[in-house]
This record gives sequence, structure tokens and C-alpha cells, in this order.
Amino acid sequence: MILLRREEVRALLDPEALIDAVATALVDVSAGTASVPPRIAALTPLGLLGAMVGYVPSLGVLAAKLVAVFPQNAGMPTHRALIAVFDPRTGTPVAVLDGEEITAQRTAAASALATRLLAREEAAVLALVGTGVQAASHARYVARVRRFRTVLVAGRDPAKAAKLAAEIGGQAAAIEEAVRSADVICATTHAREPVVRMRWVRPGTHVNSVGLNPQGQELDGIGGALLAVESRASAFAAPPAGANELRGIAPETAVELGALVSGSSPGRTSREQVTAYKSVGIAAEDAAAAALVLRRARETGVGTPIEM
Repeated sequence: MILLRREEVRALLDPEALIDAVATALVDVSAGTASVPPRIAALTPLGLLGAMVGYVPSLGVLAAKLVAVFPQNAGMPTHRALIAVFDPRTGTPVAVLDGEEITAQRTAAASALATRLLAREEAAVLALVGTGVQAASHARYVARVRRFRTVLVAGRDPAKAAKLAAEIGGQAAAIEEAVRSADVICATTHAREPVVRMRWVRPGTHVNSVGLNPQGQELDGIGGALLAVESRASAFAAPPAGANELRGIAPETAVELGALVSGSSPGRTSREQVTAYKSVGIAAEDAAAAALVLRRARETGVGTPIEM
């Protein structure tokens, strides 16, 4: 059994390979061959501890993640996570990995996949709504699938937006201005009240929303957009598994990313159509990232052997 620390996980994750691994995992989810029950969580007055388990046969991986989400944390991460990987043939534990880096990168990888599948090819303006870890990760990943001329960074704290914009070579903007100007929008907040209004979204735009707050929502709905999700079973479940933005929407109206990858469901049908990907984060994505990290760790001899 090996232990892989955060710095090691970060060094072993390749963005292109991770996007492809997430795509493979989500095809299994949509085909019904993966086993990925919705997330469960224990709630505390200040946060939650979630449990996510999954088996992805195409990647030969069985994994479990424990993730603590404490939005009020100051000067320390709001998300803390560990991932355990098991041999899918015997159930033997084979690795324990830092889960913070995997959570940050697999979430952005799934948004990049959704953008590759749904955004217009000529998309030129990216808007990041949010200023934390996920916003920075999305700037890195989504730019791999479209060639953006301009990256706008917007948040409820203008100073944080300006700081992130300087770090990634973008421009700080007000939220409404950024949303109205964008061809692709990535909402990455923990907002309890909507920060993105769908009436601001211009025709032909693609929206990624990864913020998940059991007590609220970062979008004011989906409007008439074509809706994509990782898994209908998870996305339309009650929190902490599902998204509040999807309440009142019929699950059968949503397409799954895996079905878009395989071609079994259609995607964008016109240049003017608005598309929206609502992420809730599922264990298949964590398992895909863990499998990628573990394979590369074995190839390079990275990691610390431990005895249980």
C-alpha cells in the first residue's frame, strides 16, 4: 500500500489525460456499467463530511473519497479530502491519496469536457465567476479545449478578482458585465444566493456551474438552456448529492455528459442555443483521477510505502 501526498498527486496529474479519463468514467456511468451511488454526508453546524464511493470498470478502479467542506474556513482550505483506492478483484486497499488536489482538478476537467462537447468552436471570451481554487483550476483546464481571446474574472470581492486576474493573465470585471460578455461562463462559487442570472446570458453561450451549497444556489435556474449533468441519479437527488438549481426540472430533460461523449444523446443543435452543465461532483470522477495518479506513481516509483 502506498501513500501519495498532495505535491505528488499534483505532479502526477496531467490535464489532457485527466479530461480523457473523466470522459471514459462518465461513459461508464451513462452506460450503467459503473457503480456510483449518490453522495451522503454528515452535517455539522459549520460544514459537512461527505462520503463518495465508486467503481469504474473501464478504468479498473474501485475508490472511496471522504471530503470535508467548511466554507467559513479562513486562511486554510475550505475543502479537505482523502481518497482510498482498493483492488477491484479482491477488495485489498492499495493506496491512500490526498484528495484536495484531485477534487480541484477533476472538477475542472469535467467542466473542460462539457465545454469541449457543448461550447461553440469559435468561443472567444471566458468568464470566471468566483475567485478561489476552482476558479483558478478552471482557468487552466477550460482554456485547453477552446482558444479564448479574453478571460474575465469576477467575484463578490473585487480585490480577490483583481488578484486572480493578475495571476492568470485575465481582466477583472463586475459579475454582470463578465456574464453578459462571455461565450463560456464558469461559475465556481459557494454562494447561497444566485450570483449568475440566466437573463444576463447571451444566446449561444455555454455555462458551467460547479458551485454546490446545500443551503442555496449560485444560478437562479437553468432557463431554457440545454441542460447537461454527470449523472441524473445524483444531480436530481436531494442535497448533499444533488443541486438546488435543478429543483422542479424533469430529470429526463437533461442529457448526461457520458451520453454526449458516446454519441448516444445529441448536444448543441444551433449557434444560438444556450447550454448549461450543472456539476455536482460524483465518485466516478475521483476514481478516474485516482486511477491515473496511481498508474503514473507505479511507473515512476513515486509514493511512500505504508503498512496497515
